[in-house]
Amino acid sequence: MKRILVVAGTLLLGAGAVMAQQEVAVQQDNLMRSQAKSLYTVILKMTKGDIPYNQKQADEAIANLEADVGKIAKTFEVNPKQDVVNATYGSSPKVWQQKADFDSKTPPVQKAIAEVKGKIHDVASLKAAYTSINDRCNDCHETYRLKLK
Repeated sequence: MKRILVVAGTLLLGAGAVMAQQEVAVQQDNLMRSQAKSLYTVILKMTKGDIPYNQKQADEAIANLEADVGKIAKTFEVNPKQDVVNATYGSSPKVWQQKADFDSKTPPVQKAIAEVKGKIHDVASLKAAYTSINDRCNDCHETYRLKLK
């Protein structure tokens, strides 16, 4: 009877650890998705004319990016050692193997956002802002993002 309880307890602890790891991976994925929504679903679509230019939405997207980018270091402190189930993208193990380099990619994104904040007034300035911010995001994605599907 004791063996059954010990085995059951061990299985529950293991399952709890797996669920905790998945939760960390989901938090990381959600942060990246939030940034993608601001950058691609709002800003890029406005620059391409897929949705009409809207100053309020553009300003909100920049503010959301600014807030989300500031959360990257904290959100990626822990390596979940697994990807979100059915995710298209995931984090490379290099994030935690080269943590200092990974962390060094955030300030240039923050700087790019700060440089365009308050200076967007039309599609042309939004397009310039998009290019500047997206280029800095890609500096990290080239090394630290994996395509899973």
